[in-house]
Amino acid sequence: MPYTKIPPASPAQPPDPGESRTGVRHLEVTQEEAGQRLDNYLQRQLGGLPRSRVYRVIRKGEVRVNGHRAGPERRLQPHDRVRIPPVRLAAPRDPTQPPQELAMRIEHAIVYEDENLLVLDKPAGTAAHGGSGVSFGVIEALRAARPGEPLELAHRLDRETSGCLLIARRRSALRELHALMRGNAVEKRYLALVRGRWELGAKRIDVPLRTDTRVGGERTVRTGSSGKPSVSEFRPVQFFGKLATLMEVRLRTGRTHQIRVHAAHAGHPVAGDEKYGDADFNESLRRLGLKRMFLHAHSLSFSWPRGGEFSINTPLPPELSALIDTLGAARRAKAQEDGVREGGSRPRATPRRAKPTAAQ
Repeated sequence: MPYTKIPPASPAQPPDPGESRTGVRHLEVTQEEAGQRLDNYLQRQLGGLPRSRVYRVIRKGEVRVNGHRAGPERRLQPHDRVRIPPVRLAAPRDPTQPPQELAMRIEHAIVYEDENLLVLDKPAGTAAHGGSGVSFGVIEALRAARPGEPLELAHRLDRETSGCLLIARRRSALRELHALMRGNAVEKRYLALVRGRWELGAKRIDVPLRTDTRVGGERTVRTGSSGKPSVSEFRPVQFFGKLATLMEVRLRTGRTHQIRVHAAHAGHPVAGDEKYGDADFNESLRRLGLKRMFLHAHSLSFSWPRGGEFSINTPLPPELSALIDTLGAARRAKAQEDGVREGGSRPRATPRRAKPTAAQ
């Protein structure tokens, strides 16, 4: 007979340290538990087991009621005997530690690292640090992934702002970065989409901000002569008709919500800003696919006191680039339509020019 090679048996998988295995249990249904469906009863007894696994063990006949197989819809009666088979349950997560998926997401967001600092392209929706209803942020996740390393935030970004975030890896580096920031020697540039056509040209907004006000218990920043000096420099990058303008903003100071409040003060609130923005404008862009605030910290640069220039930039995230493409296509279609309406025929095609990048 022909020879058939039998593959070696797969080695036994070591137990997952994040799981625990229960033993067989035989439970008697009490008066208070009577009337429940079998699947709901098991879900309560096996709280760490996904509902899909509950249905699986029932379908396989591993769960018995009074010694017999039963369907998930079976209504339990007082004194029914329920056999629950051995199952693997996820161990409860340590509430003092950030979720593993957050730590992995933050590690993957690192775009630069040396012995003094690292730079993240922070995802929108992730807080820089825990607090204000958020248990964990970027810095907690990094510290959990790198125990023993003296990591500190060099500055902060709003939760809904994406882009360059500096983390110091040494106390000496943190002191130097803070000294640079106090001396306005760290150049931070952002990209923001704002409402309407910006007609102010390159505009320096020097308006004090009060960052100590609260509305309904929530921090709300306001303009006011009693506020702290706050300076932002706005420059238009790309126009989208009367609907919106893509701006580059250079911060001269670093107040909470500074760009958002200064933009609203100028009459051009940031797209997707639920606190200081325009609800109708936000809704019009939501229909085009915008699901977050359009504010991205796209570049950082400074000179180290010990010598050497540092500069880094991060491109617009895909969801923001997609909106820019959509707005650009709509603008070109509108221009073509207007040309047809005014000239009676379609304009002749002209050579395409290179599309300017946001950093230009």
